Amino acid sequence: MIKELTIHILNGQAMYDFFKRTNFLQGEMMIPFNEAMCFGDTSDELFTREFVEKRAKVHHVSPEQYTEITINPLKPLFSKGFTHVELWFDEDMFCQINILTILAWLDKNGHSKPIDLHIVEDKFKPIENYKLMATGYYDVFIQVMIHKTLPEWIYPAPIKKGVELYLTYLREDSNLMLYIKKHQNMSEKELLYALLENFKGYGLGDVQYLEIIREQRSK
Repeated sequence: MIKELTIHILNGQAMYDFFKRTNFLQGEMMIPFNEAMCFGDTSDELFTREFVEKRAKVHHVSPEQYTEITINPLKPLFSKGFTHVELWFDEDMFCQINILTILAWLDKNGHSKPIDLHIVEDKFKPIENYKLMATGYYDVFIQVMIHKTLPEWIYPAPIKKGVELYLTYLREDSNLMLYIKKHQNMSEKELLYALLENFKGYGLGDVQYLEIIREQRSK
């Protein structure tokens, strides 16, 4: 009889550290997904050398640094020594695109069992739960992340909303870009804080916002 083994994939190091500190999921296998897939170029060859090189360039780190920060913590996932997957992510765009990436990898690698998705609030308390299958998410990933098109089918609602935001947030007429243009007189630091406060649905961090501000102001 195969021993049941659950792997819990968490959105980033902060959530991982919080769960460890509070003994949430104590004794369970937890791994963080340290990425910001909603920002920058990617590859359809998930977690390969090509993927690592592209994502390292996005984050302005070496492939070796990227491997240490992002790839190495995922090794328990790549080993496929698990029978059940549970995902723990916030509901913002940042997290939903990370979820899509993990589901796409699971789909491409033939994971055929139900997956539990836990949507948490900003204090990491679970607020919604979904049961889903990985089947179909690799195609969704290709449409969204490579071709930048909105698929006809996306489940559940938080991922659909995240994808819709992802496909529009860098357009010149998005609420985010219009806000940046409107506040040209603000200092970089002031604008950064304003974006963090007013656009929480995007879930972007200071690193991403600073790049967006600087690129917009350099035009």
